[in-house]
Amino acid sequence: MQHSWINPVIASMDDFDKLDSSIIGHPKLPLTYADHPEVVELFLFLHPVRQAADKVKALVQTVIAMDKTRGWNFHLPSYPFFKSLLRANAQVRHDRGGATAGFYFANRKQMEETMQGIQSEAYVPLPRHHITEVLDNKESMGKNRDEAKGPDVGKNSEEAQGLTFRYRLWALLHRFQGFESRFALKVTIVTVLLSIPAWLPQSRNWYNENEVWWSVVTVWIMMHPHVGGNVQDLVARTICCILGAVWGGFAYVADNGNPYVMAVFAALFMIPMLYRYTQSTHPRSGVMGCVSFTVVSLSAYNHTGSPGPFEIAWTRGTAVVVGVVAAVSVNWILWPFVARHELRKSISTMLLHTAIIYRGVVARYIYYTEGDEPGLEDVAHSEMLEGRLREGFREFYTESLKRLRAPFDPLPYSALIDACEHFFERLVEVRQSSLYFQPFMLAGGREATQTLIGVRRDAVAAILMNLYILAGALRSGRPVPRYLPSAAATRKRLLERMEEAEAEHARFVKEPRPEKGRRWADVYQYAYSSALTDIVEQLQQLQSYTKEITGEVGLDAVDYLKPGI
Repeated sequence: MQHSWINPVIASMDDFDKLDSSIIGHPKLPLTYADHPEVVELFLFLHPVRQAADKVKALVQTVIAMDKTRGWNFHLPSYPFFKSLLRANAQVRHDRGGATAGFYFANRKQMEETMQGIQSEAYVPLPRHHITEVLDNKESMGKNRDEAKGPDVGKNSEEAQGLTFRYRLWALLHRFQGFESRFALKVTIVTVLLSIPAWLPQSRNWYNENEVWWSVVTVWIMMHPHVGGNVQDLVARTICCILGAVWGGFAYVADNGNPYVMAVFAALFMIPMLYRYTQSTHPRSGVMGCVSFTVVSLSAYNHTGSPGPFEIAWTRGTAVVVGVVAAVSVNWILWPFVARHELRKSISTMLLHTAIIYRGVVARYIYYTEGDEPGLEDVAHSEMLEGRLREGFREFYTESLKRLRAPFDPLPYSALIDACEHFFERLVEVRQSSLYFQPFMLAGGREATQTLIGVRRDAVAAILMNLYILAGALRSGRPVPRYLPSAAATRKRLLERMEEAEAEHARFVKEPRPEKGRRWADVYQYAYSSALTDIVEQLQQLQSYTKEITGEVGLDAVDYLKPGI
């Protein structure tokens, strides 16, 4: 027995279905929607609401059933074990000083691995001729797809061993170019340079007596593989180090090293520093203030007599400041993390990923063979990819990494990100709309479909080529060619050919008034066509904003030799 509060919802759903049936079958409803876009928008708003009501109803019924049969159940953790070993919560990432950059690099690596698997899959397009035989022979189509993956080479064969060795050698050499190797090299260089006085006989004594090795420890704390340095970080961390050293000296001198007085000084100083470390957007300055105070105060407490607290404060404080300056300077100069360069390359990667998803949508949801319709697993996989791509778009919007390198105008980048996101959203609309009808089948049947293969491939190829060219230009920082394949022209040619095919079919066959299911398919077909047209418009916006960032190749030969930005 259902609860009484769900009965009005079910009654409203029944009333909606009755009205929907009467409206869909009304004789005054237009047969075509090209001249009535507001009708399509109304239907596209109502239909998802009705579908959402079914989901809510099923959810409520499940909750009611769980409430009736609830009891004690033991459930194991569902989070993947290996991912849990590498997972860090938001506070840990913040305390490391690289929440934004670290999260960005982790998500980008995961997305690139997923897209690489999709991109490496073999795609066998339909041939231009004998389409009827190919559509009828589904077994041969599956065989062709398997053969496209290449022969099954054994692990012990010479080809497999040679390929594996070459690939492993390339992966090893390529790993040296990664940020891990660069970070290790930077830390090694700074550590060696700051440790040279400890190996020289004439400077070894004062190096150990004054504990100058705190500069090396500071470098280990301050160096970061992803976050670079700037003037703001350098000034903030240096000031906090000086304040910590001075306050640590005062804590010892206040009562000649009384531990209780030093504890009071520590509480007064550590509270704001720890707050800066755990809550502010610049945690590294807070931790350096804590380290500087701890080093000076405890060194003065342990060294009773000589050297004095003043000498301890300025020597240890100077060592910590030298470590901070060395770490920030090396991060700033040697292989720095430049936000604008990473932003440009990341937008390039997102354009490439969008092109891969567009290719997958076209192949799996639009121009699939009859009998090979997308299933629930395909839809779930597509939704997973779309969710990860949306995370990438959200991570682009940040202005917290200012650089005093050159004038930077964020407006073209912001406009390009918006255009790329709108392009992606239109692509999602195409995928969702294609689930309610067969995009590759026209009223004329297979004969009409056969005549459109060429123009359809031209339309798809024009969009893919534009995306690849724009992604490559952003990646390398090179100007965009002035003349690119016109996606609008190929789209217009496709629509004209489709209109001709439909008109040719209408002259010989009189279409009856479609039933409810067919009318809904017509609505989604119109939404699908509108979304594809919007994709072409967004592609033109992508071209304009990319040219604003990278420039445009002119008519002179010297324009082809311009260096990257």
